[in-house]
Amino acid sequence: MKARHRIALASVTATSALAVALLVPTSTAVAHGTMSDPPSRVYVCKNEGPETPKSAACKAAVAAGGTQAYYDWNEVSLLEAGGRHRQLIPDGKLCSAGRDKYRGLDLPRADWPAKRVAAGPLTVTYHASAPHSNSNFEFYITRQGWDPTQPLRWSDLVHLSTFNNQNPTTFTNWTLNLPQRSGRHIVYSIWQRVVGSAEAFYTCSDVDFGGGSTPPPTTTTTTTTTTPPTTTTPPPAGGTWAAGTTYAIGNRVTYGGVSYECQLAHTALAGWEPPNTPALWRRL
Repeated sequence: MKARHRIALASVTATSALAVALLVPTSTAVAHGTMSDPPSRVYVCKNEGPETPKSAACKAAVAAGGTQAYYDWNEVSLLEAGGRHRQLIPDGKLCSAGRDKYRGLDLPRADWPAKRVAAGPLTVTYHASAPHSNSNFEFYITRQGWDPTQPLRWSDLVHLSTFNNQNPTTFTNWTLNLPQRSGRHIVYSIWQRVVGSAEAFYTCSDVDFGGGSTPPPTTTTTTTTTTPPTTTTPPPAGGTWAAGTTYAIGNRVTYGGVSYECQLAHTALAGWEPPNTPALWRRL
């Protein structure tokens, strides 16, 4: 009897342990987050609403990569980074961590929503939807003279501060000392987990120091472009641009009397008119 009792107890114990193991998530999946102030690009588009973004930049980002990236706003990360950020993430893809899912965040534009800042102390806030202790946080800013209409490179970043062995909460603040800058810049952060995982998270937060060094948006630089006379050119394929239409790369449309060529396959939405979305349409 005692032997049978011990076997039954061992069976119950093993079953309970298995149930607990299935219910408790592993430590490699509990840390997620992004910058909330100044808000990262993914945080901005998440707050605008993935299905109905308001800014031209977020509309273009959603058109480039879809809406799911902004529902998964807290996962711009690499699971096995382990401090090898520059080796793993190529130039031009720093904001997406080199992940195709988040490729819309890498669009080089001068109209990303930006927080107005000035040289001197700046308190930044990190929103960790799942905090994790013993983490390192690095902060950078783009160099003076950086052009926001060009892809972001590692060589464009200037180190600001590193905070090691941090134990973040849901919202954690640090104070950075911003150098003298003018125009638009990016505050870039890296959250590297140290204990229990090699995962790292990456953010691009747009800021504006003011001044006259910010290049004009790409939507205005084409206004002086000379177009071929319409009397000698046949109408472009695709007819007049219309919301709700699915366009493929190379399709041509007219809008406002101007011809455009599609650069990225997408289904057009109201607000994505060719003059407003240079990432989607190239003026001919």
